[in-house]
Amino acid sequence: MRPLEALLKARGQLFAWIPVFQAIGIGLWFSLSYEPATWVYGVAALAFGLIVWGWFALPELWHPPLVACGAVLIGVLSCGLRLYSVQAPVLAADYRGPVQGRVVEIDRSQSDALRLVLDQVVLLNLSPQLTPKNIRISLQNQEPAVSPGEVVMITAQLAAPGGPVEPGAFDFQRMAFFDQLGAVGYSRDPLVLWAPPEPAGQTINRLRSWLGASIRAQVPGDAGAFAAGAMTGDRSGIRAETVQALRDSNLAHLLAISGQNMAFLTIFVFALFRYGLALVPPVALRVNAKKLAAVAAFGVAAFYMLLSGANVATERAFLMVTVMLGAVVLDRRALTLRSVAISAVVLLIWQPEEVLEPGFQLSFAATVVLIAGFHLLDGRGVAGKMPGWVMAGYVMLLSSVLAGAATAPYAAAHFNRFTDYGLVANLLTGPAMLVLMGAGAVAAMLAPLGLAGPALWVMGQASAWILAVAHWVSGLEGSVTPIVAPQAGTLALITLAGIWAILWHGRGRWAAVLPALAGLILWATTERPVLLIAQDARLVGVVGPEGRALSQARSAAFAAQTWLQNDGDLAAQAAAAKRPGFAGPKDGLQFQVGQVRAISLTGPEAVARLAEACAAADLVVTTAAVEGLAPQGCTVIDVRRLAETGALAGHIQDGALILRPARDTARLWRGGGAIAPQITIVAAPRRTALGAADQ
Repeated sequence: MRPLEALLKARGQLFAWIPVFQAIGIGLWFSLSYEPATWVYGVAALAFGLIVWGWFALPELWHPPLVACGAVLIGVLSCGLRLYSVQAPVLAADYRGPVQGRVVEIDRSQSDALRLVLDQVVLLNLSPQLTPKNIRISLQNQEPAVSPGEVVMITAQLAAPGGPVEPGAFDFQRMAFFDQLGAVGYSRDPLVLWAPPEPAGQTINRLRSWLGASIRAQVPGDAGAFAAGAMTGDRSGIRAETVQALRDSNLAHLLAISGQNMAFLTIFVFALFRYGLALVPPVALRVNAKKLAAVAAFGVAAFYMLLSGANVATERAFLMVTVMLGAVVLDRRALTLRSVAISAVVLLIWQPEEVLEPGFQLSFAATVVLIAGFHLLDGRGVAGKMPGWVMAGYVMLLSSVLAGAATAPYAAAHFNRFTDYGLVANLLTGPAMLVLMGAGAVAAMLAPLGLAGPALWVMGQASAWILAVAHWVSGLEGSVTPIVAPQAGTLALITLAGIWAILWHGRGRWAAVLPALAGLILWATTERPVLLIAQDARLVGVVGPEGRALSQARSAAFAAQTWLQNDGDLAAQAAAAKRPGFAGPKDGLQFQVGQVRAISLTGPEAVARLAEACAAADLVVTTAAVEGLAPQGCTVIDVRRLAETGALAGHIQDGALILRPARDTARLWRGGGAIAPQITIVAAPRRTALGAADQ
């Protein structure tokens, strides 16, 4: 019973572990290959009821393990509830035709195309029961003037959201399912306004768009687009080049409307009200200015969350601010790990899928480490040993160091890069970001009086400085170090190590070294696939002497970019297509993986050349749809087979080529069905070049 006694003695420090066990339950649920049956949730609910009974019936000694088990079950149950509450139709087959819908979101794609999210969708000859709830369309070669709430019509090419571009990669299909995004596509045809916005429809989105446009009108250029993005969440005016510079300088988080933006705005409003009321003696003597300022700051924070689109980083920041300001009102300590835990508990119940997303991981990692780090310094009395101006610089430097160290493994794992000069960039832009948010708040208050001009000018100058730093830092030699994508379980071990080191007290926290080392070893020993095949068969990537060579210089750009990034390779697709690894004509590229000879067949003559290719190769990848039985003597991977398996990743094992499918689960966001099996290819003893006959 000694472990239980130790836990009981530490019960005042155990609350922060609740969201950790919630996340464990969520992780277990998402790791399942098949969708749990309804009775599984019934059993989980019954088990949770027994735990509640045990809380009252068993001695207090058993409370900590009961709470831990209950948190795991809450994680599982919240996943099931969330899954069935967001389930919506997904486009069953590719669609080309007229699309009608209401604009609810406007942003830009990675190719810098204007992109619209539509709801209230109407598709030709498709019943409402089968029509996706939301769709997303990229507008090619056009920049129409469009606003949220408007009903538009356009001719577009749509398809269901695609799965991962390789096994274990970012799962857009899962994210789209929980976002109720049932189709994505593009259009090169003109956009037609079908109906104006309804008076009460999409009010917040329309306000965001209007404020963003107003800021861009007063602050032209990239500076205005950045200011609009940072203040309102409207990033439709930010060019792809600017976004890339912000990423390469570790400043992209400034556009995420995350903790820093929310903190700067809340601090400014809190200070403005508190010290403003203090300047009016009759009021200051009769009211608690501190508590009134907290209430005012809460109202502004709530409005800012809604205005910015309420992404997970903003929701986390708002919940943190709510707990902090509530503590001020109740005369409690404002910033603690308990407040972080409360916000995490709420978010994980509300949107459990976010635990897998980089925004959630980066946001909470930075917040937890910052609070723990400054709490440690407070305990040592550092604050009272420095002059005020020195302390301000010290706090800014330490904040950047702690936040950078906390988020580095997650940024490296999800974005495959380490920004070498990110600390410098954040130190140079931190004060400017505080000025930007404060000037934005002043501009909002003075706008009704027509006096927002000076504040907007200040916003423009602050934005211009931030962008100048971003472009300068991103242009430095060695500003970005590529990182290979870690294998499964790596981030979980590193996260466990960090949580244990921060939340556990006493000498036992040194046990965190073990999972940290295990995670780093696992990362360092990651083996990338020697062969990758895109789901549409148009792109093949094979590891060669100069890195991964690609079969095409332009096709399947997203898959190509993801493959190279996961390899820890900064090369562009066009450059990778020039690497040695493929030979022969473009419509019949030959390559070799271990002892396995392979051919990539494309073009209208692919089916006619299939038998000839099989005579010369062990593996044929073709963009054609093979009717009937494939030729004997080789393995044929056509688009029909890829529709069942998803993208394929190949590894050499005991001389054979093992192709692992991306469709390795049969979850609801995959449409159910069966798990695709692995494909094993063994090199035949006698092979000739394409076009020759076997001897």
